[in-house]
Amino acid sequence: MKKGNNPFEDKVVLITGSSQGIGKATARSFAQQGAQVILNGRNQERLSQAVSDLRDSGAKVVGIQADLTKEAEAARLLSDTIKAFGRLDILINNAGISMRGHFADLDPIVYRTVFDTNVQGVANLTIPAMPYIREANGSIVFISSLAGIRGLPGLSAYCASKMALRAMAESIRIEEAGKGIHVGLVQVGYTEIEFDKTTVAADGRLKTINNRSKFRAASKESVAKAILRNVRKRKFVTTLTPIGKLNAFLQSIAPGVVERILISQSGKIAERS
Repeated sequence: MKKGNNPFEDKVVLITGSSQGIGKATARSFAQQGAQVILNGRNQERLSQAVSDLRDSGAKVVGIQADLTKEAEAARLLSDTIKAFGRLDILINNAGISMRGHFADLDPIVYRTVFDTNVQGVANLTIPAMPYIREANGSIVFISSLAGIRGLPGLSAYCASKMALRAMAESIRIEEAGKGIHVGLVQVGYTEIEFDKTTVAADGRLKTINNRSKFRAASKESVAKAILRNVRKRKFVTTLTPIGKLNAFLQSIAPGVVERILISQSGKIAERS
């Protein structure tokens, strides 16, 4: 691809939660387009392996370990990015954690744990990144979920956190209107996961997510392509999968119908989780 036709050539892209899963696949896709990519994760060993994997394929990547729930570490991640590259063009807020359990059975710490990562962690990094994104006329993309469209059984804290991301994105779009910033929200559907991916159980402890191999799940690479397409087209909301698009449409015109469907399918939803 000629450089003049490639909007990502030499762009500086910071992707949180990119040591595995969708984040790692997205990093690979940006790097294949000639971007300079910063990987981020909490687990240093896994992050180092991701950096090695991508460099082996010729990618221009660096890894910066940081726990974004801690304001000082989020600030360090941003400052190290600017020291290394001098600017920030694209911020992909991908880091997140899910949970399982009916609301009445939850330890309240579940909400704190989920919101610390999915909402506060995003704010900790995105707020100080705003001047750099403005200067670059760049992009801020929030990786959300179909769970951010409608509250789902067994996922109340996760759904609430993803709905909060939409509110954050909408506010930024209004406040920054006319300043050249692109704000995107990608609502991801049921996607393949790493074998050891964890979620927060009802008692607040981490547990391994059920194997999804027996269900049809979108590939990480297909989600990565959708994220790049969102940035390239500077689109606001991208909703993935036919079921997700149908859900968003029905929720807007017939929320009662959606509720009845979810009640009837609540057992299957729990099984797939």
